[in-house]
Amino acid sequence: MAVSALPGGSRQQLVMVMPEHELFAAGREVAERAAWIPLLILLLMLPLGWLLSRLLSQPLRQLVAASGRIQSLDFSDSSLPPSPVRELNELMAASEAMKVTIRDFIGLSRDMVAENALEQLLGTVLQSTMHALPAQRGGLWLMDGAQLAPSISRDEHEQPLQLGKLPLDDALLLDTLAASAPQQIAANPALIPVEMRSLLGEDTRQLILLPLRLESQELLGLLVLASSESIAHTQSGHRIHYLQALVGFAAIAIDNRRLASALQQLMNALVELIAGAIDAKSPYTGGHCQRVPELAQALAEAAHQSQQGPFAGFRLSAADREALYIASWLHDCGKVTTPEYVVDKATKLETLYDRIHEIRMRFELLKRDADVAYWQGLAAGEDAALLKEQCERQKAQLDDDFAFVARCNLGGEFMDDADLARLQQIAARRWTRTLDDRLGLGPMERARLAGIAVPSLPVEENLLADKPEHRIARSGADTLPADNRWGFKVKVPELRYHKGELTNLSVRRGTLTEEERYKINAHITETIKMLHALPFPAHLAHVPEIAGGHHERIDGKGYPRGLRGEDMSVLARVMAIADVFEALTAADRPYKPAKPLSEALQIMRKMAEDGHLDPELYQLFLDSGIWRHYAGRYLAAAQADVADSHAYRPRQSLHQH
Repeated sequence: MAVSALPGGSRQQLVMVMPEHELFAAGREVAERAAWIPLLILLLMLPLGWLLSRLLSQPLRQLVAASGRIQSLDFSDSSLPPSPVRELNELMAASEAMKVTIRDFIGLSRDMVAENALEQLLGTVLQSTMHALPAQRGGLWLMDGAQLAPSISRDEHEQPLQLGKLPLDDALLLDTLAASAPQQIAANPALIPVEMRSLLGEDTRQLILLPLRLESQELLGLLVLASSESIAHTQSGHRIHYLQALVGFAAIAIDNRRLASALQQLMNALVELIAGAIDAKSPYTGGHCQRVPELAQALAEAAHQSQQGPFAGFRLSAADREALYIASWLHDCGKVTTPEYVVDKATKLETLYDRIHEIRMRFELLKRDADVAYWQGLAAGEDAALLKEQCERQKAQLDDDFAFVARCNLGGEFMDDADLARLQQIAARRWTRTLDDRLGLGPMERARLAGIAVPSLPVEENLLADKPEHRIARSGADTLPADNRWGFKVKVPELRYHKGELTNLSVRRGTLTEEERYKINAHITETIKMLHALPFPAHLAHVPEIAGGHHERIDGKGYPRGLRGEDMSVLARVMAIADVFEALTAADRPYKPAKPLSEALQIMRKMAEDGHLDPELYQLFLDSGIWRHYAGRYLAAAQADVADSHAYRPRQSLHQH
């Protein structure tokens, strides 16, 4: 490189002169170095970009996760962090609002479905929609024939409003109900049906009318909300679609509840119809199945309301009340299988008719035989006075014997051994039958008697007969295995029925034979079997136990399972007391007179002390005054001879459970 001096006046500059090839090389070097600068900048920007993208994508990832939780209906609270991007913040706010809306809708829907009572359901619907708008007042009308009847209303202070019926011929109302979207009406009294004006207030600016329609477009009702804000100018306007969806679901819930209520009413009516038919089957027990439920429900409520004593912790649920209602009305439904003459057997010889008339005719024949013997003796020339005395003595004896048989037939007094011996003596007397007793019988009766020999006529028979045809065999369907699935512990008689005249007249107490008493008691086993066959829902599964326990005893000597007090529910023990008290005081039994309160309560006290009835429940029955209220409604004035039940309290019993 050369340095030369250039002319320039007094000053001189030094100029470096570089060869061309060196200058080119230097420029290329500078250019190559400058090319690395963008690359270096890019390399420096990559971490920064990665860090920035991470910062920006973090809210997006959390928003995606939140959306996934919403998709799986997981509404757990997890607040999203704010983002520097405004649009992203708006998206997160919309997602959070969507989560709240879906969560609230599901919660309100669950509350509606969970309500078992229609009135509570309507209250839930009104409260939910008022809160969702929000509204200061609201009213709900349901269809009732050709008009909308007010069902429920309230203001923001939970106070009811006075609403009138809405006639469907109102022009404005018809236009509203015909609209596909909820009609918003300004709070102008001239535009509002007079029946809705109670929803107006000084702060009311808008009424929202929301028809409740089913999927079939059938009108179920009308929901009206009063808002203090103008819907068109507030965010409340965005809630209209939400309200439409909520009201649509509410319409289905209300319709289902009304249908369930109608089915419940139908079931109750059928239960009472069956009970009424059982009572109507017998002219002597009419009202039993209606009166026992009243006593049972009153005693159960008294136990429910107890604040101290043995039932302080006992409480009735809605399911318990429903189960007791059904069980008490159907506690004797098994009587439909019991022959009427057995239920109402007032005398020992009664079947479909009282066979005392047959025996009376035999005594009449024997008296005629005495008259015939008298006249035959006169015709043969025998002593007339002696014949007359013998005839009168025989007839007097027959009269006395028949009067005794007739008294035995009544079954009102206990028969001792002397009475039974006299019956045997009377039964041994003979009378002559000359007519075939197989004539005039139906085919089934003839088939039943086919295996019994027919004696030659005329034939002498006992005055009181126990014939082979009086013994009716028990079929296989009438047997009860010892290991039966219901746990019944009952002794089954060998015969189904024993209609022998001497056997029936020899019953020591009452009118029923062993076979008939088993048949009477079988109404309980039949009740349990019939109720077990019904598909009760889970909350009514104990209906058979309640209904079938009214003949069990606290000491385990009852029927048909031999349960002890600790094995029986409180409601089953309640049924026993109700059944006994009604039976003792009833005036419509053919086999006994109605007992006055003094005698009925004395008997029940003894039953409580002897382990038959629950003494604690019987004590509650006395203290609650249920017997007094019942007597005022159902007993004759002559029966109500007790003013204070203190004397009828049971003493401490060994059978307390």
